[in-house]
Amino acid sequence: MRAKTMELQHCLAKLLLCANILLITAVPTVPSRPRLPALLVFGDSIVDPGNNNNLITIAKGNLPPYGRDFPGHKPTGRFSNGRIPPDIIASELGIKELLPAYLDPDLKEEDILTGVSFASGAAGFDNLTALIPNVLSMWDQLELYKEYKGKLEGIAGPARAAEIISESPHIIFCGSNDILVSYFFTGLRQLSFDLPSYINFVINAARSFITELYELGARRIGVIGLPPLGCIPSSRTIMGGINRECVQVYNDAAISFNAQLSASLRELNKNLPTALVLYLDIYDVLFNLIQHAADYGFEESTRGCCATGLVEASIFCNELSPFTCPETETYKYLFWDGFHPTQRAYNIIIPPLVAQFQAFLIPS
Repeated sequence: MRAKTMELQHCLAKLLLCANILLITAVPTVPSRPRLPALLVFGDSIVDPGNNNNLITIAKGNLPPYGRDFPGHKPTGRFSNGRIPPDIIASELGIKELLPAYLDPDLKEEDILTGVSFASGAAGFDNLTALIPNVLSMWDQLELYKEYKGKLEGIAGPARAAEIISESPHIIFCGSNDILVSYFFTGLRQLSFDLPSYINFVINAARSFITELYELGARRIGVIGLPPLGCIPSSRTIMGGINRECVQVYNDAAISFNAQLSASLRELNKNLPTALVLYLDIYDVLFNLIQHAADYGFEESTRGCCATGLVEASIFCNELSPFTCPETETYKYLFWDGFHPTQRAYNIIIPPLVAQFQAFLIPS
C-alpha cells in the first residue's frame, strides 16, 4: 500500500513539473523596450551643464556654492546646487546618469555616442537675447551640433551616426530669457514690438530652429514650454510689489507663448515628414509646486537659497555672500537662486515631463 502511495505521489510530482513547464513556455515573452541611444539638448541655463564656463560672460555657474550637492561637491557650470533637467531626463530614460556639456574639455568618445547638451545660460531664440550677455545663441548651438555630427560619424560611421541622430530625443528648453529679459526686464524689445508681436517673432524663430534641426536629421524633438515666469524669485522682487507676489503679466505672457508654441508644434508635426515634435508642459507642474510647496515639504518657495535669494544668480550667487542658506537647509528651498530651482525641486518637476514623452521617444 505504501509503495502504491509513493508511486502515485511520484506521478503527481511529474505531472506538476510538466504543467509548470507548459505554463512557462506558453507565456509569450514580452520584448524589452529598445534603449534610446543618446540625449541631445539645446537651450538656456536650465539645461546648460557648463558650456558657458570658458566664455567671456557673467552668465556662469562654475563657482561655489553652485554644485555643492552635485557628485564631488564641486561647481561644474550647472546653474543649481546639484543635478539639472538634462541629467534627470537622461537618467529617467536609462541613457546615463549625467549629461555633459558639449564644450567640456574632458569630453570622451562615449559622451559623443550617448549625448551632450549644447545649451548656453542666458540664451534665447532671439539672437539679441544671447548677444547682450555674450553667450551662445541657438544658432551657435546649431553650429556646434553640426560639428558634433561630424565627430559622431568619425566614431560610429555615417550609417550608425544617422541612426543615433534619428532615434535620439532632442530636447529644447528656451524662450524664458527672450520674454523675461529682452522684453520685460531690459525693455529693449519693447522699442520694436508690442508683446503679442514679440511672442510671434520668438515663436517663428523657434519654428525655424526646429525645422533646421529636422533638416540635420533629428526626428524626435521635445520642446518644453515656458514656466510661470512671474513666480520666480527675481520677478517677484522686481515687479511683485512690497509683498513680492507672482507677477501676473509675466505669467500671462508665458501662457500666451505656450499656447502659440503648442499650436505651432502641432503644425510642424503635419508638415515635417516622419518627424515627431512634442510640446511638453512645465508651466502647470511648476505652478502647482509653487502654490502647494508645503505639501511637498518645501518651507520657502518665494526666494532662493543662494545669497539673499531675491534676485541674485550666476556670479552674483557666490561663496562671499553671508546670506546663503546652510547646506543642511537647502532641502527647504524650491529655488536655488533668483532664477533656477534646486535639485530637489527638479526631481519633482522633471519626471512628469519625461512621462509625457517617454513612450513617444522610444524608437519603433
